[in-house]
Amino acid sequence: MSLSKLKKKAFQNPEVKEAYNDLGAEFELISSLITMREQSGLTQDEVAEKMGTKSPNVSRLESGRSNPSLKTLVSYAHACGFKLNLAFKHC
Repeated sequence: MSLSKLKKKAFQNPEVKEAYNDLGAEFELISSLITMREQSGLTQDEVAEKMGTKSPNVSRLESGRSNPSLKTLVSYAHACGFKLNLAFKHC
């Protein structure tokens, strides 16, 4: 079964669909972090060095296995040559 078919079947359950939607912002953040790093042409090791941390910490950040502080997100963005820009959207 393909991923799209699996998702379609799973989303028939309202609880599954709601849980997935609740994680949308997290998935968006992870995607943004990886895109920043890739656009910068940096490896996780290089970002970690610029941040003054270890590469496993960057890996956890990019995989969503951590709960980063605002300071960490600012440091990551700066290491990649970006500036953090927060915005709120009406639901």
